[in-house]
Amino acid sequence: MIEPFEEVSRHLDDAALLIEMAGAEKDPAQGEAALKEAGLLLDQAEKRFEALELASLLNGRLDRNNAYLTLHAGAGGTESCDWTDILLRMYRRHIEKRGFDVEVMDYQAGDEAGVRHVTFLVTGPYAYGYMKSERGVHRLVRISPFDANHRRHTSFAALDVVAELDDVVEVEIDEKELRVDTYRSGGAGGQHVNKTESAVRLTHLPTGIVVACQAERSQHKNRSKAMKMLRAQIYEYLMDQKKKEMERFYGKKGEIAWGRQIRSYVLQPYMMVKDHRTGVETGDVNAVLDGDLQRFVEAYLKQSAAGAVGVGPERSGS
Repeated sequence: MIEPFEEVSRHLDDAALLIEMAGAEKDPAQGEAALKEAGLLLDQAEKRFEALELASLLNGRLDRNNAYLTLHAGAGGTESCDWTDILLRMYRRHIEKRGFDVEVMDYQAGDEAGVRHVTFLVTGPYAYGYMKSERGVHRLVRISPFDANHRRHTSFAALDVVAELDDVVEVEIDEKELRVDTYRSGGAGGQHVNKTESAVRLTHLPTGIVVACQAERSQHKNRSKAMKMLRAQIYEYLMDQKKKEMERFYGKKGEIAWGRQIRSYVLQPYMMVKDHRTGVETGDVNAVLDGDLQRFVEAYLKQSAAGAVGVGPERSGS
């Protein structure tokens, strides 16, 4: 905990010493070299300080935990499924850049292309704290690659983010309130695929929450992982009820459509990504779709800490 702060302090002290040495140096070349090295140390100190500042915003009860991310395709068939696939790639790139690990828990391909539904577990320190800002509906505007007339289309996909619960958080689930279905795993490759009914789907009857897992070959292991997901979903559901913020469950409780988006990705007639909650925007769409989401995450966390982030849709306009 202390080491990062001491590192910043050391860089500042060393930079100050180098600047002092440069001022006393009679050889101009040596003095310039000392100033250059001091500049590098100051840059390192600034980057480390920014990281510490961001980490200080992750002080929620579950921010340290791992996170379950679920992408749902909105209305629009193949268009939305393809957009969901693009978002999946974007988030995997972003997660990898942060040094987190990803495990796909459930995957449902689109009828013709893309992804209709996918759930994956993100593992790493503060994974939920970093990823919770992405919860909501994401809107894409582009010339459709599936339209022979090359018309502009708008597609929607929603991302749900819930924290993996540790043993400290108690969520009681009555087995009598569960419906358990087993089915054959889908997906590419693997000798066990479509051989045995190892995949498990759990339905919590009182809330209607459904989770599924097909990551393991063992039905027992898949059921265990599905139960962990279900506990996390139910906890988030109960918290949402207490806070009267059921719109947070866009993928299950709200409409994945126009007016609900938290962010728009426009590829035609111009290039821009805009977050409607914070107002942050950029024209470098390719970098964003390649996983560069840091500016949006930081802006959301800072405004959340200041109590200035709206609840998304009503502030977003079009």
